[in-house]
Amino acid sequence: MKIAILGTRGIPANYGGFEIFAEQCAVRLALRGHEVTVYGRSHYVPGSLRTYRDVRLVVLPTLRWKYTDTVVHTFLSVLHALPQRYDVLLICNAANSLFALFPRIFRVPVAVNVDGIERRRKKWNWLGRAYYAISERLSLWFPDAIVTDAQVIERYYRENYGARSFFIPYGTVTEKPATTETLERLGLSPGGYFLYVSRLEPENNAHLVIQAFERVRTGKRLVVVGDAPYATRYIRQLKQTRDPRILLPGAIYGPGYRQLQAHAFCYIHATEVGGSHPALIEAMGQGNLIVANGTPENAEVLSNTGVLYRVNDVEDLARCLQDAEDHPQVYATLRQAALHRAQACYSWDKVVSEYEELLSGLVARRNTRSVRSATLLSSSDDRRNPPARSHRQI
Repeated sequence: MKIAILGTRGIPANYGGFEIFAEQCAVRLALRGHEVTVYGRSHYVPGSLRTYRDVRLVVLPTLRWKYTDTVVHTFLSVLHALPQRYDVLLICNAANSLFALFPRIFRVPVAVNVDGIERRRKKWNWLGRAYYAISERLSLWFPDAIVTDAQVIERYYRENYGARSFFIPYGTVTEKPATTETLERLGLSPGGYFLYVSRLEPENNAHLVIQAFERVRTGKRLVVVGDAPYATRYIRQLKQTRDPRILLPGAIYGPGYRQLQAHAFCYIHATEVGGSHPALIEAMGQGNLIVANGTPENAEVLSNTGVLYRVNDVEDLARCLQDAEDHPQVYATLRQAALHRAQACYSWDKVVSEYEELLSGLVARRNTRSVRSATLLSSSDDRRNPPARSHRQI
């Protein structure tokens, strides 16, 4: 198949979950013999980079503003994609559902991964929330298929809209990194720190994690990894903590990020909005002890392989962290259980196989319709223009 992935910042991944998904999915599909293109943004992917691990890259500009960055780039990407004769498009982010209309008009199959219920994010003003609410509804009409990465979100679409979606979760790798150079650079020791990873935006609750950790009696450190392009004021507030045990090194990607995940004493997951969060699944893949915000999405992913605290409750989070510090042997079995669940449910190879099956099914359905339409047209022409009868010679 000739496949295009749109709606992310691009690859190689150096930002968030959609970018990691695009890289893992594109590279694995290319290894299986498909011709894959990933569209990226010019301020994120170097313009000189044309291919990455046998994946074709198309780098386009956008309007760099919180409310236009994604949609302007995806609009331009769709316009570029239409004449390229792709077999199928995979668009990420519910905000881009509107643009699925154009490939549909040109009979190009398209699937949209809607992520979570984005209009609930605190970072959006009323206009942003309204746009996401409209986009949520457009996702019911324009794409050929909706993809949800959590059963909670799949159920939301079914119960609120009567819409069928395809549940395909996020994936992870379970191999341990060979070195600890990032820990050494940050002055950390294996097992000597609590880890929090996320985009540093209010609904991801880094401020609550810091407040809770400040109450924990421990000699270990808290490492808050992440950044966000449009949350300067919020990040500045986080850095005002006076606890010397708390380290905010900014965003760390690739091998360095995996080293931090692999050697943490405990991973803290505090997000409250979204589907299945990449960092949570990746922490499971490294066999971490996980303490997570008790949302339905997080409970679904963990499935009793971690500790849940009451939603956004600082006191309960502090209690869970203190308990993990005081009684680590009690939670040892959870580490192994999390790893086993990640291996069984969140393997990237399994995830990509499910996407491959979905996309090939959309292409097959398009081709079947084309054949049926051609047959009907042919039959209609036959009725309108019957073949001339031969005249027998007498």
